[in-house]
Amino acid sequence: MVPDVVVVGAGIVGAACADALSAEGLSVLVLESRFCGGGTTAAAMGHVVVMDDSPAQFALTAYSRRLWEDLAPELPASCEDRRTGTLWIAADASELAPLRAKGEAHRAQGVFAEELSEGDLAREEPNLRRGLAGALRVPEDRVVYPPAAARWFLERAERRGARRREGVEVVAIGPGSVRTRTEEIPAGTVVNAAGAAAPLLTPGLAILPRKGHLVITDRYPGFCRHQLVELGYLASAHGAGIERRSASVAFNLQPRATGQMLLGSSREFAGFDGSVNRGIRARMIRRGLAFMPALAGLSAIRTWVGFRPATPDNLPLVGRWPRTRGLFVAAGHEGLGVTTALGTARLAADAILGRESAIDPAPYAPGRLFDDEESHHEEPGARA
Repeated sequence: MVPDVVVVGAGIVGAACADALSAEGLSVLVLESRFCGGGTTAAAMGHVVVMDDSPAQFALTAYSRRLWEDLAPELPASCEDRRTGTLWIAADASELAPLRAKGEAHRAQGVFAEELSEGDLAREEPNLRRGLAGALRVPEDRVVYPPAAARWFLERAERRGARRREGVEVVAIGPGSVRTRTEEIPAGTVVNAAGAAAPLLTPGLAILPRKGHLVITDRYPGFCRHQLVELGYLASAHGAGIERRSASVAFNLQPRATGQMLLGSSREFAGFDGSVNRGIRARMIRRGLAFMPALAGLSAIRTWVGFRPATPDNLPLVGRWPRTRGLFVAAGHEGLGVTTALGTARLAADAILGRESAIDPAPYAPGRLFDDEESHHEEPGARA
């Protein structure tokens, strides 16, 4: 039987797409070169956070966070869903005005956020260093365990009749078909959800792998209660775009349900080099200690590297790919794949079914960006 949709990639975005499409009654086949949640998803922090680098980013992250909130009662304990909230930390008085502006912008868009004074911040997170000017608390942000969430999405899709094939490497995607190393698989529609590998299958996608490091500690329950992020995170982490190709670090600490602390974050363009960059890791740890000196008393047990699929404008590519008939893309989420997985899946399903979406899908349209000069070329019949 020819499936209605073949989803290439079973990270959290691909698994969420399979879940959403199967819920619409479509027959779905998921192809994954490794195993569900084994790539970038396995290396992710797992925050579900509203981000405001741009209006489009705010719209998608806020929409997707609402979907996570709605889903929370159904998630099993293995997904480690916790509403930790996020504290955006102002390092000094010069950051208080931007902090207040951030809070006002959140509230204007219906996302609750509240300012904390220096004293409030010290009481909420006593292991932070004294003298930090304050913080913006976004209490409805969450943390999940991404690999378990991806598996749950895919298993739920399978209960509706979806099929998965793991250990199957897709080498090409064409109009109405997917080619693996051993066979050609016909499909009514294909969704390229292969993350950082997506442009290897769909030439022209403006996605590059952006390497990142994370350090996880032993178990220290109660050491930190909120996800902690420095206010300059967007500027230092997201602002160093593809064009600049510069490495960056920013303070980001996440408490896990296990009692472990997950410390990030770093970003650099180094291709698919999976080795630990000790210099970058050292910068990242020093940045963490500058905000939270008490981290020096914790035992780090592991460092790992992942590859975020980055785009030039820090927005994902979601929707119809204009160059190939029947091909849709759900990739390029950089560090927000977990946050935006559910929103992305809804947008992809809406595009495939030709219906209106809850938010404007235009800012995420894959055809807005190309990595080559053939920006006006389209396959015959590729338009909706």
